[in-house]
Amino acid sequence: MQVIFGIIYHFIGGFASGSFYIPYKKVRGWAWESFWIVGGIFSWLIVPPLAAWLTIPHFTEIIQATNGQIIWLTYFFGLLWGIGGLTYGLGVRYLGVSLGSTIILGLCAVFGSIIPSVYYNFFPKAGKDTFSMLLHTHWGQLVLSGIVICVIGIIICGQAGTLKEKELIAGKADVEDNKEYRFGLGIVVAIISGVLSACFNFGIEAGKDMADTANQFWKAAHPGQGNFLFQNNVSYVVILWGGLTTNFIWCMILNARNKTFGDYSNKKQPLLKNYLFCALAGTTWFLQFFFYGMGESKLGNGASSWILHMAFIILVANSWGLLLKEWKGVSRKAIATLIAGIITIIISVGIVGYGNSIK
Repeated sequence: MQVIFGIIYHFIGGFASGSFYIPYKKVRGWAWESFWIVGGIFSWLIVPPLAAWLTIPHFTEIIQATNGQIIWLTYFFGLLWGIGGLTYGLGVRYLGVSLGSTIILGLCAVFGSIIPSVYYNFFPKAGKDTFSMLLHTHWGQLVLSGIVICVIGIIICGQAGTLKEKELIAGKADVEDNKEYRFGLGIVVAIISGVLSACFNFGIEAGKDMADTANQFWKAAHPGQGNFLFQNNVSYVVILWGGLTTNFIWCMILNARNKTFGDYSNKKQPLLKNYLFCALAGTTWFLQFFFYGMGESKLGNGASSWILHMAFIILVANSWGLLLKEWKGVSRKAIATLIAGIITIIISVGIVGYGNSIK
């Protein structure tokens, strides 16, 4: 049951992440940097401490009592992740929700799931999966096989994106629905985003002492009830300070460069609706990690949790891409290639889930 609940929580988190960008499409008359930072303030500054306050009594005291080096390292990974999150928005802008999310999150899945286990191979810690364990155990080999299959699925989806670009250039697809589609620039941005976005998982590992403290307090008050579902909420507060720093600086630079500071008060635009849609997008974004933390408490923060979370996001984002007609007018071959990639990723999720279940 632990594994089943873990997978369900990761799916809900994946659905939130794969869906969060949709409300931004309803924002009218604002530049990208304006709606991105307004939504980000909810994602990284307002909602995380609110969630921590609702679930972890005295979470601020846990942060204050934590070693300064741990706080700094957690914040630093948040800074790096912030660059990945910033370029995620650009990747989706140039590649679309489906393809952009597939490539970015696919790379993020691979780096985020493998690197922590490699680190713990050199710096062992009780309760942490090492890369050697993955290589030399049956369940670990299944997890690694699932990761490899996930990569194959990502490559197939990337091929679908290449076919789509060729058809757009040749005028065979509906260009109007893909007016910002730029595969060359988008793929560069996506690679940067995918690698750096994995730093969120490193931030979770860096801030694990805070989560462990919250877990210990909860278990002492609730003996025999397992691990605390919301233990990571305290770590998120610090990680997302880093993400806010990176994104705020860049968006302010863009506001100044593009002279778009007026967006926030321009009464010619539907301000209330814009702020509400940004708040919805930002809150939905945070829910991905709220539920990731719940899934991680059931499965552990190893390769399984991260790859499941990212795979579910990829599946949901691609489903939205199809519903939003981002592939309108594209050939059946390109769509069939995309669907083949999605099915491959679904298979990888099943293999990773089974590997973790026999652990």
